[in-house]
Amino acid sequence: MKTDIHAMIENKIKQIRKFDETASARAQRHSDNLTKPPGSLGKLESIAAQLAGIHGDLWPQLDKRAVVVMAADHGVCDEGVSAFPQEVTAQMVLNFLSGGAAVNVLAAQAGADVFCVDIGVKTDVDHPDVCSRKVVYGTANMVKGAAMSLDQTKQAIAAGIAVAEELVGKGYRLFATGEMGIGNTTASAAIASVLLGLPPEQTVGRGTGIDDSGWLRKVEIVKRAIEVNAPAADQPVETLAKVGGAEIAGLAGVIIGAAANGCPVVVDGYISSVAALVAAKISDRVKPYLFGSHLSQEQGHKRVLEALELEPMVQLDMRLGEGTGAVLCFHFLDAALKLMQEMATFESAGISKE
Repeated sequence: MKTDIHAMIENKIKQIRKFDETASARAQRHSDNLTKPPGSLGKLESIAAQLAGIHGDLWPQLDKRAVVVMAADHGVCDEGVSAFPQEVTAQMVLNFLSGGAAVNVLAAQAGADVFCVDIGVKTDVDHPDVCSRKVVYGTANMVKGAAMSLDQTKQAIAAGIAVAEELVGKGYRLFATGEMGIGNTTASAAIASVLLGLPPEQTVGRGTGIDDSGWLRKVEIVKRAIEVNAPAADQPVETLAKVGGAEIAGLAGVIIGAAANGCPVVVDGYISSVAALVAAKISDRVKPYLFGSHLSQEQGHKRVLEALELEPMVQLDMRLGEGTGAVLCFHFLDAALKLMQEMATFESAGISKE
């Protein structure tokens, strides 16, 4: 079973098509021939060119889009790292499923569907619409040892791949990553510190809104977790197992699965970006399929985006997670494609370029 999971992940990585530079260049030439000064639409032009390179032609149909919200609990909450109790994870999952969360509102506005996946919530979620892919009932406390076993971590990655594959099978062609898990900014900071070689003082943020003393305690907890588990920067899956979370592993799998099926992924905030970093460390073949959405208030987010070579589309001082920033940026992808498809060229408009 363990070998089968490893082989499946490796096979999915091999299926990721190389970015089509020719198609991307064609898209840029088309953009340059539209009735505007070259480059005057800024990032919208580069978004269109990237989408063409992913798709391999002009222009992809992205009408059916999914926001995948992975949910899991974290044993490190025992150390008092969050301003909210752990029970909020399961309560928020029910809120997503009833349509009452911020991501539900923004997804509806963007014409996207929200899929909430229980991959590691501490309790069973009783709702007919939950996507149950339970790998663990919350992680162990990473201050006292590994958060997950290596096998559990690979199962979570595989579960994320399977979710992406199922949605592709239903016609979804554009993905946003979202998450829910009290304590997951602590796990994300630990992963970022290890994979980027940064001290926790530069990766730990305020999360749900802790005060100065809470932040200092959180920094020390991340330091202790790294010392206890001794994760290595060149071992992303092992790092994920030692100081990560099931939802982070699941999102890494979603990214791999979406890329293997030629689908772009808009990455949300800090936790989602750390999941993207893990996926990119597993295989840099996923990187051309990623779009940065926003720059969150979590201080480590900028460093993770820089490592991924992603530029955020907006900075709105958001730090909610859930996929809110990512789904909000679906509108920019729509705008980029609409401009390329509907603007007149100099030739069709009879306008001189000289």
